[in-house]
Amino acid sequence: MAKRAKYTLSFAPQAIEHLDLIDAKHHGLLRRTIKEQLTHTPTEETRNRKPLEQPAPFGASWELRCGPDNRFRVFYDVESEAKQVQVLAIGVKDRNRLLIGEEEYES
Repeated sequence: MAKRAKYTLSFAPQAIEHLDLIDAKHHGLLRRTIKEQLTHTPTEETRNRKPLEQPAPFGASWELRCGPDNRFRVFYDVESEAKQVQVLAIGVKDRNRLLIGEEEYES
């Protein structure tokens, strides 16, 4: 079986700030899931990964759902030719509310 090309992950400064506002007990889970899900096939649509319609929060083109009850949302962009994934924002979904940082967004 051919090995898939690995994508490089980078985090926008505001994504780090968003992560800091999420309980520290979830940081390991989020980092592990982001690494597992976005380093090999970030543009493959799955049950918990989907392309976004524009306009989307932070201009992201993709969303990853993860965590307990899929309550976390990771918004990211992919540069396929450069094999890079830029994590733009990390939020928490609470019923029909999406909180990114300290702001509420339409979901």
